[in-house]
Amino acid sequence: MFSEGRTSIEDEHRAGRLVEIATPEMLQRVEDIIRAERRVTVDAVATAIGCSRGQAYNMMHEGLGFHKVCSRWVPRQLTPQHKSQRMGLSLQHLQRYQDQGDDMLSRIVTGDESWVHHYEPETKHASMQWKHSASPAHKKFKVHPWPGKSC
Repeated sequence: MFSEGRTSIEDEHRAGRLVEIATPEMLQRVEDIIRAERRVTVDAVATAIGCSRGQAYNMMHEGLGFHKVCSRWVPRQLTPQHKSQRMGLSLQHLQRYQDQGDDMLSRIVTGDESWVHHYEPETKHASMQWKHSASPAHKKFKVHPWPGKSC
């Protein structure tokens, strides 16, 4: 084309699909979708913004820095009152052990029971959420279902 007299090295405007879909406005739109619903799927984001699944994933993962992670299970959420009660009971046990010695340990009764609860816990895959690298880890507290147990 240069031999025919072309002097510009820039591409000329032509009709067709845009090559780059990850514009700052589109990235902001994707981030708003993720922040509104942390469990949104890549397919739902792709449908909402009108692009392919791969482009949506690249915008979420590489463009915005979001990663899909599972919640971290912790036994239960303890209130300050629960913590102080546990501390008091532990101090009582230590005091009793100092007073009575090993005789106190022989009087502790333990049992071996298996309880089966009638509930369906949320699977690890179902609890996955999009998390930004700067945001803290999400904690999920284990809930102990009381009704419907059988020994």
